[in-house]
Order: sequence, then C-alpha cells, then structure tokens
Amino acid sequence: QVQLVESGGGLVQPGGSLRLSCAAPGRIFSVATMGWYRQAPGQQRELVARITSGGNTDHADSVKGRFTISRDNAKNTVYLQMNSLKPEDTAVYYCNAHVKMFVDYWGQGTQVTVSS
Repeated sequence: QVQLVESGGGLVQPGGSLRLSCAAPGRIFSVATMGWYRQAPGQQRELVARITSGGNTDHADSVKGRFTISRDNAKNTVYLQMNSLKPEDTAVYYCNAHVKMFVDYWGQGTQVTVSS
C-alpha cells in the first residue's frame, strides 16, 4: 500500500503563511507528477498546483503569485509554500502522486483554515 504522508496544515490569520509537506515512497516519487489539491466544504476537489518529475510547474490562477510548489528529490518530498493566505483558501489539502493514467495515489488530507 502506497502511503503519502502530509504535514503542515493548521490555523492561520489572513495574510499569513503556511508550508505543506508531503513525503512519498522513492519508487513512486521519482516518476510521479506530484500535486496538491484542495476541497472546501460543499465544493469539488480542485487542483492547486503540480510539479512534474522534471520540475515543470503549474499553478491554478487563484493561487498564482501567492503559492509555490516545489520538490526535493533527495528527500522524496513535495512542498506547497502558501503566502498571503485568504479565507477562501480554507479547505482540506490533499497530496497527489500521478504516476500514469488511472494510477494515482492520495494523502489523507490536511486541514488549512484561514481565519481571524
């Protein structure tokens, strides 16, 4: 069973920052496009950002200029640096490892709450 281990969520005030981390098994991490998704209550899960094994990144328009995805291949870990957080960023954030079509692995989710 493939396990993605997330950490870094929590409660932060508007304008604050958080960094999410997700560690994956090396055999998966080295070939996967790693991504962060989020799901707010009553909403569909949406892509926040992703990064290929080669380091190419893609960020949702709603987070461009505020969030940055990166990966440390030596640590088999992907990060999501979140700055200038807004209340509408409140959601459960999920780490994803996309290996190939129909082969995806998910983390358990970590809650991010932006509130004063």
